[in-house]
Amino acid sequence: EVQVVESGGGLVQAGGSLRLSCAASGFTFDDYNIGWFRQAPGKLREGASCITTNDGNTYYPDSVKGRFTCSRDDVKNTVYLQMIALEPEDTAVYYCAAGKRITYWSGNYYFEDDGYWGQGTQVTVSS
Repeated sequence: EVQVVESGGGLVQAGGSLRLSCAASGFTFDDYNIGWFRQAPGKLREGASCITTNDGNTYYPDSVKGRFTCSRDDVKNTVYLQMIALEPEDTAVYYCAAGKRITYWSGNYYFEDDGYWGQGTQVTVSS
């Protein structure tokens, strides 16, 4: 059974930090690129906040560069998203996803394939 489970969300004040974790099982983890995506209240899901590839690359959109860092541990089948200098605009449900094909469009990265998705973890940044 495939499982993708996010954790680490919560309420934080503007300027604060959070680290999200994504634990995956049930598929060959190091065959996949892993990304973090977010969906703010009342908005569509955005392109990836970061994608870490199975060949050692990491991609970020300009909106989070310098504030978000994602990393993966292929031994633990876990990906982390470290977020600093959080802003109220970062408030969203953050989803972890595994995909094989990455596409880039208009400054954002997406997965072309459906892959595997978690249920999300809520991040709320208060002003």
